Amino acid sequence: MGSDLVSDVLATELNEALSLLEDYRQEGGGAGSEPLPSLLEQCEALCQGIAPPEPIRSIHHLACTGGTLMSKCIAALPNVVLLSEIDPLSRMVNAKPGEQPRFAPTDLINALNHANRKIDDGVIRDAFRASVDSILTGLSRRGLRMVLRDHSHSQFCTEADAAARPTVHDMLTAAFPTLSLVSVRHPLDSFLSLQKAGWTHFKPVTLAEYSRRATDFLDRHDGCRIVRYEDFVSDPQGQLERMCDYLALPYEAFAIDLIGAIRITGDSGRSSPAIGPRPRRPVPEEIEAERRSAAYERLCARLEYDP
Repeated sequence: MGSDLVSDVLATELNEALSLLEDYRQEGGGAGSEPLPSLLEQCEALCQGIAPPEPIRSIHHLACTGGTLMSKCIAALPNVVLLSEIDPLSRMVNAKPGEQPRFAPTDLINALNHANRKIDDGVIRDAFRASVDSILTGLSRRGLRMVLRDHSHSQFCTEADAAARPTVHDMLTAAFPTLSLVSVRHPLDSFLSLQKAGWTHFKPVTLAEYSRRATDFLDRHDGCRIVRYEDFVSDPQGQLERMCDYLALPYEAFAIDLIGAIRITGDSGRSSPAIGPRPRRPVPEEIEAERRSAAYERLCARLEYDP
């Protein structure tokens, strides 16, 4: 609900209240009271001065880059509601077209994807934006702040054509004021973790190809504030405070201590709530040779990592 609609609702309610007060005044209301039209004007002025709507706060990252850890810290902040791993146009679903759809009674977009007639992506995008608007408005009324965590892996690290569709960030910024962060990790460590997890959903499965896809991801999120995973694990309190400042969220140091109690999707990495640097996984010989690829070296230079 936009601010204009809120103002209209408040004005209607005020008019109803003024009508009741007018009846009371005609029945013998006290002299010297403030004229009712003036009261309405003051209230309407207040409506015009309503604070701007809450922005969409979003976090974007590829898989195995430490984004889950940072997202859990944000989710532990007071009055934050984190929506984890969201992408309405993702094709990474349990059932492929023509197969028996999975049971998901609360998932309208999944139902659209498995409808008996093909649904245009524009309908899905509109449904997504309407849902986000409704959630943002409802939470804001209750003093809660929504943070949306993207599932960029669906777009940039699968066989899907990443260039053929808008990003989640594109869909959000087209409709809402948006504050967005991108988290990154050393590309070699990300790729090694991706292989170990079995999440290499693209071909060829090489460090150079992964670097090309990660570069595409960064290009499509140009202008977003970047947070490096290595900086975060070296100084979690300081980096969380900086993230909160950029996302206009209240910083609380104790959030770091609560992440063990936070459960979100994609939480398949570290088993300990302790935050700190970890040693690099062993690098296989074939990957060691790929560290000389131009795509990998350019990506490292862009992110200021030693290749």
